[in-house]
Amino acid sequence: MHQTPDIIFQELFSDLLQSGIWADEKTIADAIPQAAPADILRHYRKGKNQPNFDLKSFFNQYFKKSATNSTDFKSDTSRSVQEHIEVLWEVLRRAADKPVEGSSLIPLPHPYIVPGGRFNEIYYWDSYFTMLGLQVSGKVEVIENMVDNFSALIDEIGFIPNGNRSYFLSRSQPPFYAQMVELLAVERGEETFIKYLPYLEKEYAFWMNGKERMGSEQQAIEHLVSLGHGEMLNRYYDRKLQPRAEMYATDLETVRHTDRDPAGLYADLRAACESGWDFSSRWLRDADDLTTIHTSEIIPVDLNCLLYGLENTLAKAYTLSGNEDAAKEHDQLASTRKQLILKYCWNPKTQFFHDYDFIKKENKSSCSLAAMFPLFFEIADTSQAAACARRIEKDFLKPGGVICTPINSGQQWDAPNGWAPLQWISIQGLRNYQHNKLANQIKANWCALNIDVYKRTGKLLEKYNVADTSLLSGGGEYPVQDGFGWTNGVLLRLLSENDEL
Repeated sequence: MHQTPDIIFQELFSDLLQSGIWADEKTIADAIPQAAPADILRHYRKGKNQPNFDLKSFFNQYFKKSATNSTDFKSDTSRSVQEHIEVLWEVLRRAADKPVEGSSLIPLPHPYIVPGGRFNEIYYWDSYFTMLGLQVSGKVEVIENMVDNFSALIDEIGFIPNGNRSYFLSRSQPPFYAQMVELLAVERGEETFIKYLPYLEKEYAFWMNGKERMGSEQQAIEHLVSLGHGEMLNRYYDRKLQPRAEMYATDLETVRHTDRDPAGLYADLRAACESGWDFSSRWLRDADDLTTIHTSEIIPVDLNCLLYGLENTLAKAYTLSGNEDAAKEHDQLASTRKQLILKYCWNPKTQFFHDYDFIKKENKSSCSLAAMFPLFFEIADTSQAAACARRIEKDFLKPGGVICTPINSGQQWDAPNGWAPLQWISIQGLRNYQHNKLANQIKANWCALNIDVYKRTGKLLEKYNVADTSLLSGGGEYPVQDGFGWTNGVLLRLLSENDEL
């Protein structure tokens, strides 16, 4: 099994991360060893107490930074943004990986597209939104390769990790695999569902692990939460109770600012990373204090909608493979989940979908674009969808698109930031209920902002300040990244649509 850098390099790893020499801790976690790890560790232990020992020089001697193809790439803003994205696909493409002893990279058997910037590996939920653009570009083989890579990870590991790094092996990300299979089936035909059925089954088993063990006394096992009376929904969860390898010193510093049990705080930080929304006020008790994070006590509306989608895709795959009993079972599972989402996540007072705090047995008061997932998956009824549309127009719509939440907390998944995946979910969700005027307004605002920033900077960014379109974006644990896989995918897909901006 793949070992994490902290186990392979022991005190050398923590010493490098806590030295403060490197601004981005991910540089250390992703570094490529230039000698056998055991030899590197031996040389470190022998040399570290010598009078003239220099940690930075040691690192540069024995490690190589994980290279990015985009470092030397120069944008040509005389190109249209569509032409720019077509050129970028090759910049963001990675060949099939070769194993390197001591590297955190989990080798993938087929070529793939990375997000860009500091993210030089595949990411789970990013990839679905990247595929939306690859489909427009006619790069069906690349989509198929990426689905096959995720299938290989499911086969080897039992689930799709956050990304193909050993330090991500304790968690997944929002489960978009079924949506990828649906997208590929549009291009390759219905036999696609039969081909990937074994992997869809394993993916589902991962999220539902512990169902048989759930007793009346146990409220939660891994990703599963019991709500009593045989009712179960899912939460985000990470198996490890220690600082993140890629944010080691940052997590140690966060712990210093609270009396909380460190293990519980690490668990909640990591669970939020599984959500992809790392970090957001939706996970916090106090929007201004990251140490009040309690992700593991929350039933997220978006996660459960995605699992509803997975159950429906499984039902379709079973029908096509001739297994009617299994198809009926998964139809029923989806139907039950839909009713539970409506019961626990719809708030009739606020007329909006919310996450559910299963410890307090009440909706979280915070509002976020996660509320658009029940529209994306057509779980909401028409009156609920209309109420959500009114709220989006009133509290979320900005000159550059829609904000993640109306709360300005300094976290990157809050105001004033907008992110490509949430624009797509919101636009498609609104279209599902014929709220086309609002959907097209979000689209127009978002596309105009993306194109304006590209013309000004030559870059497509990971996230944008949608409230003040003269600025870029901010908040979070690292600088704004350019590249950028899912922005490219969603923008290209939106611009390819027939209606003019």
